[in-house]
Amino acid sequence: MMSLDWRAMAWKKSTYSPDWDDCVELSATSRVVGVRDSKDPYGPVLELGRRTAVVLVSEVKRGALDL
Repeated sequence: MMSLDWRAMAWKKSTYSPDWDDCVELSATSRVVGVRDSKDPYGPVLELGRRTAVVLVSEVKRGALDL
């Protein structure tokens, strides 16, 4: 899979984040979701398939991940 130019994408932060500078941001295309650290907007982007991203977000929301 070719990496996208994520710099040109629109990013969203969680509305649940207590500190707008200390959270992850998500951006999505029709096939891929990008995840990045809001403190490092020019840093690496984790690319997930949409199905994987949906599972990840739902597991985080229900507190199922022991991080």
